[in-house]
Amino acid sequence: MLGKRIDPSESLARIEDRTVPPDVVPKGKPRSTGDAKEESLTNVESFEPRSPHWKFCDIILPAGTQRDVDVLKSRIQNHTLLYEDWGLKAIDPRGLSVVVNFYGLPGTGKTMCADALAAELGKKLIEVNYAEIESKYVGETAKNISAAFRKARETDSALFFDEADSILGRRMTNVTQAADHGVNVSRAVMLKQLDNFSGIVIFATNLAKNFDGAFVRRILQHIEIPLPDMDGRMKLWLHMLSNLVPGRDQLDWMSIAQSSDGMSGGEIKNAVIISLSEAANRTGVDRIVKLEDLHRAIEDVKRAKKDIGRYDYLNQ
Repeated sequence: MLGKRIDPSESLARIEDRTVPPDVVPKGKPRSTGDAKEESLTNVESFEPRSPHWKFCDIILPAGTQRDVDVLKSRIQNHTLLYEDWGLKAIDPRGLSVVVNFYGLPGTGKTMCADALAAELGKKLIEVNYAEIESKYVGETAKNISAAFRKARETDSALFFDEADSILGRRMTNVTQAADHGVNVSRAVMLKQLDNFSGIVIFATNLAKNFDGAFVRRILQHIEIPLPDMDGRMKLWLHMLSNLVPGRDQLDWMSIAQSSDGMSGGEIKNAVIISLSEAANRTGVDRIVKLEDLHRAIEDVKRAKKDIGRYDYLNQ
């Protein structure tokens, strides 16, 4: 049964002041001894900047994606030339902010690109996922979004929202419950923060088509991180199977790259770990990685991809 329709004129303050009834406590979580403000403080404590783990030199990207990344870096590095000397400031007065979205299938390197962009700019990264900002209290999610942006301003950090489709999804048009209204409030707060923020915001998603159109327009660049092509797979295998691996020099790299068609960098890494683990389980002169180890590991990863998960993200 549908809940009570929310009056659009109802003040945001009243919505934010509501809490769940005292007997409604999520399983596995202790009952809070305080109020909604105490709950939100617990969430925002995790918004601490960290040093980037990766640089762009660590990432193997297709030529088209690399060009898009180079354009993004140029936009940031040549800000004075573009906005002062070439007059972009006249049509984009708020040109200090940079908002980018990395999208693509799981395991293609979106989070690595977010790290690398922060490293390129000499900034730390505040990584946020929906679980950290979502709250069972109506209105608290919006407050946590604001807190993440505030922390980024205070620390001059890049702000990274992983699984961004959960935060940038379409707004509710048929608002019938307080929770629906809370979703719309969160979307509105995110839009306002993006408009007023003068730093670096990075989004990453497997479900780019779920974005609300208002966010699509506000994001300067949408950069697809696709599955690696033949050349990319070859480079990934050569990089991940280091010179320390016994038997490496006897491998047929072309065969390995061909058989791993359709695999992401993350899946190739899984296949490397599986194959090396099988090699390590042998003894004596047989304790080397063999071509059959790699082909078997590739088939294991592909079988799991086919039988267990859903990978049609970009077609939804």
